[in-house]
Amino acid sequence: MPLDRYAIIESTLREGEQFAGAFYTSDQKVQIAEALDAFGVEYIELTSPTASPQSFADAKHIARLGLRCKLLTHTRCHMDDAKRAMETGVHGIDVLFGTSSYLRQFSHGKSIPQIIEAAFEVVSYIKAQGFEVRFSSEDSFRSDLVDLLVVYRAVDELGVDRVGIADTVGVASPRQVYDLVHTLRRTVKADIEFHGHNDSGCAIANSFSALEAGATHIDTSVLGIGERNGITSLGGLIARLYVTDRQSVMKYNLTMLREVEDLVAGIVGVQIPFNNYITGITAFTHKAGIHAKAILNNPSTYEILDPQDFGLTRYIHIAHRLTGWNAVKARAEQLGLHLTDEQLKEATAQIKAIADQKALAMEDVDVILRNWELEASGDNRHKAEGVDELMETVRG
Repeated sequence: MPLDRYAIIESTLREGEQFAGAFYTSDQKVQIAEALDAFGVEYIELTSPTASPQSFADAKHIARLGLRCKLLTHTRCHMDDAKRAMETGVHGIDVLFGTSSYLRQFSHGKSIPQIIEAAFEVVSYIKAQGFEVRFSSEDSFRSDLVDLLVVYRAVDELGVDRVGIADTVGVASPRQVYDLVHTLRRTVKADIEFHGHNDSGCAIANSFSALEAGATHIDTSVLGIGERNGITSLGGLIARLYVTDRQSVMKYNLTMLREVEDLVAGIVGVQIPFNNYITGITAFTHKAGIHAKAILNNPSTYEILDPQDFGLTRYIHIAHRLTGWNAVKARAEQLGLHLTDEQLKEATAQIKAIADQKALAMEDVDVILRNWELEASGDNRHKAEGVDELMETVRG
């Protein structure tokens, strides 16, 4: 599938502010906005300026930074909200209305005709003022399909730039997303945006299915932070797109991904997960002997992502009982040691024996290898510092 037309709407400064651990200062919002802009996202979405006086002031300030990306803000489909949003100077307004029976009954109490009436008033006004506008249903996948299509057709006729599908509670499966987007693609002329929550672990897969079905815009946040379990992760979406069409993500400054994630993680007080897409500490770590040998010969045997494209390096983990002599040989060469293959195989057996008794660090492996070189050189008067303690583990 060619991915020649899609855009990321980065919502760390909107959805991400709804994360339980998030409290952004004004300066931190600027830092995040500038980092995302440097990464190259096409859009940044900001918290509704009606949320608080500071939210309004911050949106207005960020809109004056002169960023390359477009700035959006997110509001209810309400005229007062829309007018307030326009005062900030953003490029576009994202309006939404709950369409599921849950939200219509327990939230706003509006019927489908009333929703369309409100959309007509607000969307027409925003368009007339020259702003980009998106209309999204909220809780789309628990909404009646006929109701959705009636609403989408109505706003499409008003000339919205995008219609939005929101898996607000993370209930949808990739197949459901594909089917709805595919149906909508045949129904409206406007671009299609997908916003997916991760409550059941499908946010990235759902976003990718949306693109496959014809969506043009995907909402993300850094590390996937947001309400409850958050939404589609920026890094996770990049990883999925990279393995499908590597060129499709080369428009972004991929080497900045770790910097952006470190920045946001520090601000919201979380650790980047060990298995995080691309930047997790184990993402490019290889341990099993068979894997390590193949990686040393050709990294693509066990790596679908090239760490160099992200400014990262792979790591061959050899301080354990699963290690293989090819990986140990590579480490000996890194240390500038000169050992025969037979000596390396014996050293590997020694590493495995010790690792059966205790956890090893790379420093322990280096001690063992240096001791083997001393013995190989005939220098039996000296031993590498620490080798006696390691061998005592086996003898004990």
